[in-house]
Amino acid sequence: MRSLPLAGLRVLDLTRLLPGPMATLHLADLGADVIKVEDTGAGDYARSAPSVHGGINYFQLINRNKRSLRVDLKQAAGVEVFLRLATNADVIIESFRPGVVDKLGIGYGTVSSINPKIVYCAITGYGQDGPYRERAGHDLNYLGYSGLLDQIGTPGGAPAVPNFQIGDLLGGSMTALVGILAAIVDARASGRGRYVDVSMTDAVFAHTLFPFLAALGLGQAPPRGDDVLSGGLPCYGVYATSDGRHFAVGALEPKFWQLFCETINRPDLKPFAYAMGAEGLRIRGELENVFARRTFAQWTTLFEDIDCCVTPVLSFEESLKNEQLLARGMVVESDGIKQFAPPYKISDMPFEVRLPAPAAGEHGEDILREAGYSADEIAILRSRKAI
Repeated sequence: MRSLPLAGLRVLDLTRLLPGPMATLHLADLGADVIKVEDTGAGDYARSAPSVHGGINYFQLINRNKRSLRVDLKQAAGVEVFLRLATNADVIIESFRPGVVDKLGIGYGTVSSINPKIVYCAITGYGQDGPYRERAGHDLNYLGYSGLLDQIGTPGGAPAVPNFQIGDLLGGSMTALVGILAAIVDARASGRGRYVDVSMTDAVFAHTLFPFLAALGLGQAPPRGDDVLSGGLPCYGVYATSDGRHFAVGALEPKFWQLFCETINRPDLKPFAYAMGAEGLRIRGELENVFARRTFAQWTTLFEDIDCCVTPVLSFEESLKNEQLLARGMVVESDGIKQFAPPYKISDMPFEVRLPAPAAGEHGEDILREAGYSADEIAILRSRKAI
């Protein structure tokens, strides 16, 4: 069997909560040896985050296939441990406020002087420079500053708060992964690593494509709920059924819209797929009336075999049982709970949960022995509460 794509890659993960750990989850699933470096107190705050979902903590879902080491980085002995590990690491990821790792003595300058090939990624809300660099923030704040939050919602209503952490996951996780993997490729070719500065606000802002296009072409973005993909076009939107469920109409291409109109027996609507303004509202009203005449189940049956990008809006419970997602193996069970499988399928790489989410410091002695520490040295570090 082939080794995993990132087998042999050593990652020191100083991040907590969601954005960084989600990024390192992908690296771990791909075979990297991810070591969660946690403090000797609370460790990753996600371990003790209040559970509002029936006793299941999200820490378990995003920290599989990782190992944990507890280190007190406020002690010189703890810093020495970290730097020894960093000597043979490929990647370091941190999510402290700017400047914190330098004060601790483990910043990029220090590490790169002993390990020139290190890829060092910092994930923050606003980046390492600029007037907001020191500010605290959460996903909603990053969406607010990027202009995206103002675009989400219905016309005349307040901005809608999404139940999906766009800034944390698009910015703190996926954008970080792009930068890290690019820097790894370069480091392996050149022998020199790079510093990867990821701002979650930047990442969201850089992907608000359609508001940006409108601002460039029209001088301003359309009001909330009126852009082409947020309610302005009849052929792209959500419509309520007679029993209060919803259907997603994504018939953007002419062939799909025409087939859709034929299926609902409204060929008279074919010329109006891209109607905007008052005409667009009129066509949307026509479609609202059409969808309100049948139940969710009836529409589901009707469109089951009609390939025109019109689909039911499933509840999350329904998505867990969806035949397509199940066929793709997207839900697995490990560590006593169901989990998402990785969203990529790579040849010769069957997915497995090699390790459950670790207890705090669970693998500390193994990691230190691998770094060359003797049993006596480990005992001394433990007695000093450096680990």
